[in-house]
Amino acid sequence: MSHDDAQDFWSAKYSAAGEAYLFGTAPNRFLQSQSALLVPGQRALSIADGEGRNAVWLAERGLDVTATELSPVALDKAATLAAARGVSVDFALADALSWTYPDEAFDLVVGIFIQFAAPDERRALFDSMKRTLRPGGHIVLQGYTPKQLDYGTGGPSAVENLYTAALLREAFGDFELECLQEYESVLDEGLAHRGHSALIGMVAKKV
Repeated sequence: MSHDDAQDFWSAKYSAAGEAYLFGTAPNRFLQSQSALLVPGQRALSIADGEGRNAVWLAERGLDVTATELSPVALDKAATLAAARGVSVDFALADALSWTYPDEAFDLVVGIFIQFAAPDERRALFDSMKRTLRPGGHIVLQGYTPKQLDYGTGGPSAVENLYTAALLREAFGDFELECLQEYESVLDEGLAHRGHSALIGMVAKKV
């Protein structure tokens, strides 16, 4: 899918939700479970952040947050959410696959359901995430496993875009894997992620 096609696709989804938030306004639960990693003043990057739920939550914890998002419709809603919560986030209208990732600039890099990337794109995206992280910093990643196709409660329909523990273990083999778990849970994240889901969560430290 081209940049313009992807932008139109996601903007249509966010527009169709009207004033509602497609993925809700509460942070992702796996990200929330890693709150012990967060230190006020840290720099955080949330990739393909959508309507701002995760970036705003990080900013509420006192982090200096940059968030990339392809859809201007989503960014408008994200800015509204940040204003309502009384926090500031550096929202960047950008394609996560082509954004210029600064070297060793962030203490935390967050990727929550960024499974729009095909395998070749995913390798480049993961490399960018690793490069932009400072030594000692963490990547927090949440995604769906292939079993999610049996449930159909969210996520991509292309099996090659989904994660397995083996895939992430190989991709982040040069990092210290502090958490890597495949599990099932019931999601209630807005209109788009709702119901029994096959999930994977990873926390990786740059050494």
